[in-house]
Amino acid sequence: MTDALPEIRLEDTGSKGRYFIRSAAGDEAEMTFSKAGEHLIIIDHTEVPEAFRGQGAGLRLVARAVEDMRAAGKKIIPLCPFANAQFRKHAEWADVLKG
Repeated sequence: MTDALPEIRLEDTGSKGRYFIRSAAGDEAEMTFSKAGEHLIIIDHTEVPEAFRGQGAGLRLVARAVEDMRAAGKKIIPLCPFANAQFRKHAEWADVLKG
């Protein structure tokens, strides 16, 4: 991962939300989620445009969600194939994975 990427921002619309990184040129990498009750989110989509490829943007988005949900005492269902693959690679995230 690189620290050269812009900051990750959170947009929360009540029942849904997204984490995103926006470049100066306006490109956006995003990971969207839906809320399933008070203590659970479902990561349903991750998209990383060509401008962000190879920079660890997708992993940073998922990792940020893990950090935030851990701090809030919530669990994650990684429905998105990319997020699911990241959870399989990161055993240290097991505490936030809804089993």
